Amino acid sequence: MSVKFETRDIVVPGDLLYEGRIRTGENTFRSEGNVYSNKVGLVNYSKDRVSVIALEGTYTPLVGDLVVGMVSDIELGQWVVDISTSVNAILTMPDAINKSFRTNFDMTRVLDVGDVVVAKIVDLDRRRTPILSILGRDLGKVHEGFIMKITPSKIPRLIGKKGSMINMILRGTRCQITIGQNGKILINGRNREDEELVVKVIHKIETEAHTSGLTNRIQEYLRTIKEDRN
Repeated sequence: MSVKFETRDIVVPGDLLYEGRIRTGENTFRSEGNVYSNKVGLVNYSKDRVSVIALEGTYTPLVGDLVVGMVSDIELGQWVVDISTSVNAILTMPDAINKSFRTNFDMTRVLDVGDVVVAKIVDLDRRRTPILSILGRDLGKVHEGFIMKITPSKIPRLIGKKGSMINMILRGTRCQITIGQNGKILINGRNREDEELVVKVIHKIETEAHTSGLTNRIQEYLRTIKEDRN
């Protein structure tokens, strides 16, 4: 049994990650008793598992995910929401206002085409269509702020271990930041300068997500920019 890379090394599809018995994690597969990568990403070894954090790739919706999306259409009793998946998500009346649909109800009173929402995925139907809900704290129509997008696979790096990275950004910029697992990030600050600082920091994290020591560099990056502003 042997490890073939160091944790956080970059691997490509087909790379041999581990010889011998170990549990296969995300973006890996087993062949003839060994474990290989099936994505370009960062290899991660834990006590009993090897996995790969993909550096690129589309968003795969999961029940429980928080997402930021835009209403793209209105159908009978439901809104169609673009959350950057191959199949648009669905938000029904009961999951929006906790009431059943009535044919004489003007749905645009709640949400119209072009509105942005923060929602939670509560189900996936038989065709893997994400079913959304905006019932709950901090969910619903967005009235302030703007959206930026990053590669969905970089979201864990933006959040950091136990929220270390995002909490540092929140303290350093004093902005409200809502992170969608689909790679869409809602930013709302007290002024444009603080919002632009968040954008710069997030772009830096996305670009350098595969490198080690990133949290310390981001901390220094924030400190330098703030000193230059003062």
